[in-house]
Amino acid sequence: MSKVLQGVRVVEHGTFITGPAASMLLADLGADVVKVELPGTGDPFRAFKGGLYSPHFQTYNRNKRSLTLNTKQAEDLVQFDALIREADVYIQNFRPGVAEQIGAGEERLRAINPKLIYCAISGFGATGPAAHRPSYDTVAQAASGYLRLLVNPANPRVVGPAIADAVTGYYAAYGILGALHERHATGVGRKVEVSMFEAMAHFNLDAFTHLFAVDEVMGPFSRPSVSQSYVLQCSDGKWIALHMSSPEKFWQGLATAMERADIFEDERFASRLARIEHQEELMQVLGGIFRLRDRADWCRRLEANDVPHAPMYTTAEVPEDPQAKHLQLFVETRHPVTGSFRTVRSPVSFDGERALDVTAPPLLGEHNAELRAGWSERAAPLASTEINT
Repeated sequence: MSKVLQGVRVVEHGTFITGPAASMLLADLGADVVKVELPGTGDPFRAFKGGLYSPHFQTYNRNKRSLTLNTKQAEDLVQFDALIREADVYIQNFRPGVAEQIGAGEERLRAINPKLIYCAISGFGATGPAAHRPSYDTVAQAASGYLRLLVNPANPRVVGPAIADAVTGYYAAYGILGALHERHATGVGRKVEVSMFEAMAHFNLDAFTHLFAVDEVMGPFSRPSVSQSYVLQCSDGKWIALHMSSPEKFWQGLATAMERADIFEDERFASRLARIEHQEELMQVLGGIFRLRDRADWCRRLEANDVPHAPMYTTAEVPEDPQAKHLQLFVETRHPVTGSFRTVRSPVSFDGERALDVTAPPLLGEHNAELRAGWSERAAPLASTEINT
């Protein structure tokens, strides 16, 4: 893939997900990312499943180099400062005040490198009544109102992946790219701040727009009802998803696929508004019909009639999907110690060139030797006037 951020140097002082996710997104675009970790233990995510190379850690740390430093020690701080002096971006996701305690506060680093883009990621922001509170994914989802849209009241429990963590990392990378673009013109760095609370509130924009525009408090079934979304079990026990949206042609196609043109004779299902109002009843009707055929048969029928659908895959099924194979969505490389590493490539292509090259997540301190004297020639320094994002 075209390395559109080639020459951009990033120092990541991140743990768990938000900081590492932000720097990984930059690394996927070609930035040279050095992950600074504590000697011996490293990023706590390393040990989430025993050892120091858990799948949790691997998820957000590809395309990086690992350097172990304890910046509370004078000798290590000198080496850290040498990296900062030639870096374009610094990323940390500590609680407010921690960076200053380890010699990585903005004021100090800005004195070393005025052109530095300093990114600080927090749970609830740097100031305010909640700034001191610890925050993890579920906390941010709950505080932003987003979790309420995921939890089924009939079976209340937290579900799904760490959305808030990942989303915050995306917003941080988005802010960093904006600051890099501005620096191209000004030559001056910026402090980029994002909190998990703010990121998830913005990600939950649809719910807040409905609240402010029409005083509607959305629940977990509000959006699926309006969008007419369904998950249905087939005769082979596999599941399929439908998203019927608003065009009437999709329902006509579904009726044809089901061989049930009579379904629209029922007043409850005769129009879009009626189907929204009576979605529970419609789910029962569709459920009975879909249990009559296996998933492969339904997919053939729905595709033939241009109905928006997809098999509700397990994670293990996705790599075998023909479209995933066509798009080369899953890529593989080898690490000299850990062996094969397989991952989902960056979804962004430039001029038709896909991001097929990837390096495996680093072992703890894997690049200590090559980074002992500072940045290697792997990525030449990028002057502020040369940045083009």
